[in-house]
Amino acid sequence: MRAALSGMPIIAKHLGEWRGEYVHIDADGAVVDRHASHLYCRVPEDGSYDILQTNTYTWADGRQESFDFGGTLDENGVCHFDTDRIVGEMSQVDDQTIVLTWSYKNDPDNYLYELIQLSRDGMHKCRTWQWMDGDRLVKRTVINENKVA
Repeated sequence: MRAALSGMPIIAKHLGEWRGEYVHIDADGAVVDRHASHLYCRVPEDGSYDILQTNTYTWADGRQESFDFGGTLDENGVCHFDTDRIVGEMSQVDDQTIVLTWSYKNDPDNYLYELIQLSRDGMHKCRTWQWMDGDRLVKRTVINENKVA
């Protein structure tokens, strides 16, 4: 593992490929969207980032979107993201938990809190997002994933 990742050792357990489902729920509890996901998390060999994750989302109607999220760890073990789509940071809380805060660059009033919980065997993870807009909860996302490679 790259020396920079030693500040966030949980990253090694997240490397690889994950499949799952995202379920988006409005503030009143109604499901407003759901789609399959494939995440590929890696340390790029070219050194462009300390961690690079490609998320591919697929809906039942065949529509598909794919995004890259590259992060750089600082000397305090905090991973910073600044892509054309989002800006944010993540920190390891304990041996199984990461907290990520981020926002979409095209909407300055929004921000999201994400909790990522890895199973003890490292083969499953669950994530929850709290979507805030103007300091009010507008949506939640619940994600369950299984490691496939």
